[in-house]
Amino acid sequence: MFDSLFDYFLDALIDSAKLVPFLYVIYLLIELLEHKAGSSFPRILGKSKQVGPLAGGLVGVVPQCGLAAASASLYSGKVITLGTLIAVFLSASDEMLPILISSAYPIVSILKILLVKVSIAVVSGYLVDLVFRKGTETDQVAKDEAEKTFGEYEHRSNMFLCALRHTIEIFIFIFVFSLIINIIIGSVGEENVSKVFNSIPVVGELVAALVGLIPNCASSVIITQLYLDGIIKAGPMFAGLLVNAGVGTMVLVKTNRDSKNSLGVIGLLYGLGVIWGILIELSGLVF
Repeated sequence: MFDSLFDYFLDALIDSAKLVPFLYVIYLLIELLEHKAGSSFPRILGKSKQVGPLAGGLVGVVPQCGLAAASASLYSGKVITLGTLIAVFLSASDEMLPILISSAYPIVSILKILLVKVSIAVVSGYLVDLVFRKGTETDQVAKDEAEKTFGEYEHRSNMFLCALRHTIEIFIFIFVFSLIINIIIGSVGEENVSKVFNSIPVVGELVAALVGLIPNCASSVIITQLYLDGIIKAGPMFAGLLVNAGVGTMVLVKTNRDSKNSLGVIGLLYGLGVIWGILIELSGLVF
C-alpha cells in the first residue's frame, strides 16, 4: 500500500514538474502583456456600444483574470450591457490556455478551442442583448472603479517574481489534483472514473459547469486536467470552461447592488455553458 502511494506521489510530482519551465515562460509573457496593456481593456469595453459583445468575446479570451473582474464592475455601473458581460465571461477561461500550452497540446487544437469559445461568446452575447433589451448609461465613476478593479489584479511589482509566484501556485494545484486522480484511478480504474461523467447524458456537462462556477483558478485547472487525462470529453470540458470567469462572478456579487440580478446573471451563465456543452458533445467535434 505504501509503495503504491509513493508511486502515485512520484508520478504526480514528475508530471507536474515537467510543466514548470513552460508555465513560467507563459506567465512571464502574460505579465508583460498586462504591464503593456495597462487599463486599456476596461476602456475598450466601456467605449463599446453596438460592438460590445464582439469586443467582449475577443478581449475576454486574453488569459487575464482582472478583465472579467473589471467587466463585472462595468456591468454593475450600467456601463456595458448584459450581453457584453456574458461574452467576456464565456470567452474567459482562467488557466486553461497556459496549461494546454505547457502540456504540449497540439497548437491547432488549442486554436480551435479558442475559436469556438470566442464564437460562442460573441453569438451568446448578441442573443442575450437581443432578448434583454436594456440600455446602458455612461457612468464615469463606474468606469474609474472598473479600471481600479483591473489594476488590483494586475501585477505592478517585479514581473519575474510575479510570474514565478503564479507558476508555483498553479504547479501546486496541478500536483495535488494529479495525485488525487492517480490514487482514484489506481483504486477504481480509469474507465470507471470516466463513466461517472460520460455514462449518463448531460450529467457531465451539469457537473463540469458547477465546478467551473467556482471563483478560483483551481476550477479551470481541474477541468483542463480532466480533459487532458481523457476522463471528460469535449462537451463537459467546454461546459466547465465557458462558465469559468475566474473571480468575475465574485466581483459581480460584490459590486452589483441588485443581488437578484447577480444571481440571475450567474444562472444565465451556467445555463448557457451547459447548453453549449451539450451541443458540442452532440456535434461530435474533435479538438
